[in-house]
Amino acid sequence: MLRRLMFFRKTGMSKAENESEAASSETQTAGDPTGASGPSAATPDAPAISAEDLAALRAKAAESDALRERALRAMADLDNLRKRSARERQEAIQYANQSLMERLVPALDNLDMALAAVGGAQAQATVESLKTGVEMVLGQLKGVLRDAGLEEIDAQGQPFDPTWHEAVSQVESLDVPEGHVLQQLRKGYKLQQRLIRPATVVVARPPQG
Repeated sequence: MLRRLMFFRKTGMSKAENESEAASSETQTAGDPTGASGPSAATPDAPAISAEDLAALRAKAAESDALRERALRAMADLDNLRKRSARERQEAIQYANQSLMERLVPALDNLDMALAAVGGAQAQATVESLKTGVEMVLGQLKGVLRDAGLEEIDAQGQPFDPTWHEAVSQVESLDVPEGHVLQQLRKGYKLQQRLIRPATVVVARPPQG
């Protein structure tokens, strides 16, 4: 009787241990979706690159570096060209009137000499000689400006033209037709066909009554 009781106890313990081990195994399986136990499975080795493929890759890398270097050099050259063009354009604008100034300098010299002659203690210039000197300088200046393309706008007696004339008043007149310039107060100038300054004029109108 005693032997049978001990056998049943041993059998029950073995059954409980088996159930515990089975439950532990299921828990591990659930935690690892791959179902692998122990260390993770090793990844397969990458295929080896042949010497020919490696040489081709190196050649392509060298070609890419060369193209990149050429592109950077071309961008640098283009930037230098842009800066040089901007500098030359600025200089052209700044010194556009250089030749005109060179031709005006002699007229300034003549004015200086005329003033020096008038102010000299020993040389008493007459009004007539001073007038002659000023007229000479004025003619020289006009010639230089005319050669540069500057033209006077002669408005006296001409029909009023708002393109070239600026009217400041209207005056009744019997001698000048209506709408014509009766008097030019200040000369106008144009450069080729571009207006520099309109002529300031008085326009005639018919008498009232």
